[in-house]
Amino acid sequence: MNVIRTMDTEAAKIRKNLNHPIVDGDGHFLEINKVLLDYVKKVAGPDFAEKFDNRKLYWMKTGTKHIFWGQPSGPNSLDRATAMLPNLFAARLDEAGLDFGIVYSTIVLAIMHDTEDEFRQVGHRALNMMMADLFRDVSDRLVPSAGIPMYTPEEALAELDFVVNELGFKAATFGTERRLAPALLAEAAPQLKNTFFEVSPVALDTEHNYDQVWQRCIDLKIAVASHTSSRGNYGRRNSPSNYVFNHIGDFAGGGNYFCRCLFFDGVTRRFPELNFAFLEGGAGWASQLYNDIIEHWEKRNIDAMHANLDPSTLDMDLIAEMAEKYGGNIITPEDALAQRQGFRMGGVLDQEIELDEFKRCEIAKKEDIAELFVDPFYFGCEADDRLNAIAFNPKLNHFDRKLKAMFGSDIGHWDVTDMTRVLPDAYEAVENGLMSEDDFRDFTFTNPVMFFAKQNPDFFKGTRVETEVDKLLAEHTA
Repeated sequence: MNVIRTMDTEAAKIRKNLNHPIVDGDGHFLEINKVLLDYVKKVAGPDFAEKFDNRKLYWMKTGTKHIFWGQPSGPNSLDRATAMLPNLFAARLDEAGLDFGIVYSTIVLAIMHDTEDEFRQVGHRALNMMMADLFRDVSDRLVPSAGIPMYTPEEALAELDFVVNELGFKAATFGTERRLAPALLAEAAPQLKNTFFEVSPVALDTEHNYDQVWQRCIDLKIAVASHTSSRGNYGRRNSPSNYVFNHIGDFAGGGNYFCRCLFFDGVTRRFPELNFAFLEGGAGWASQLYNDIIEHWEKRNIDAMHANLDPSTLDMDLIAEMAEKYGGNIITPEDALAQRQGFRMGGVLDQEIELDEFKRCEIAKKEDIAELFVDPFYFGCEADDRLNAIAFNPKLNHFDRKLKAMFGSDIGHWDVTDMTRVLPDAYEAVENGLMSEDDFRDFTFTNPVMFFAKQNPDFFKGTRVETEVDKLLAEHTA
């Protein structure tokens, strides 16, 4: 029985009426455990493969309610098979109205945060070898994204070199933070065992300098994609009983954290040619963060700090006078004057600190923030998120800038109940007047393409969309 419908779906009809391809910036592959373990055996032997299989139970024990029933089933069993079988995935793209897709691992989201070096490093190596083999025959329609561990720059560099130079990957997903094992925390507080993780970032206040990793990405023509959730990071803000509670805002929280780290560490100043993507969290948080950074800079850039917040500029005579007049015999002038010395927000510092918290960004004027934020950052958005439109409304963003939101289907996971509905769901933004047709083209074609092609102009060579991408690149270089 032929279960593939090519031209009779609503998605296929929408695609037929568009004058541009649809590039899916974030589909998902569902790993078959037995196959993955075969590759673990190749990397580290059968005994380690058994330990690796048992390790998956550890990943689920962090004190918060984790995903369950998270993949298509029942009437959507074909979609489950699609996400498991790259050849079937490629065969069904036309049915879904999609021309080309970048596919991300599912299990890597757990592997990248494993606190044990050997499990993390072997897991990435085996997973990357498996994906390279499984997607090799469908490279004209689907490209897999390799996983890159980031607990040290050295392990990141080793895997980067391997996946690009040995396996031929063109896309990669990076760990964005180092999580300390609950057992380490439990030494000081046993009651917290398996309750929460503490997080060490890979930019800003980090134990290691990752600049060599960012430079290697440029050298290897690899854009930096991230897919980090915030579940498990802060047990005090997660529920032990409710997964939906934990999932809402999950990837937005993880993306927001990594984005702030990159920006305030000056990474986009030092590496202006490098693109970063924050996947699956939408664009609402990105618009808020972009505007918030500018509004903070207006009040807390170093010149404004000295002009408006330096305690040494207080008019002490005025304060004493006001306290005498309005203190109501309760707050005396002496009380009011002592506030300057005794309260942290009044100016007391525990130690010498850097007052210019934007120093690494080298910002001379507000407009520089748009260059450092809008130009290199891309934001992965799921099809049915109405707030995707915020990215394309320049009236909401300083300097009338549109943010680089890019379409990501999330095919393979529970929130896509029918892969043929993804494109129609996304196109509703046009039908409801939230996006223009030009915005939709940027969302589903220009931005996903430029995230990769700015880094590697040959990324789409040999693919179904090569001709259209070449025209787009010509437009951007004209």
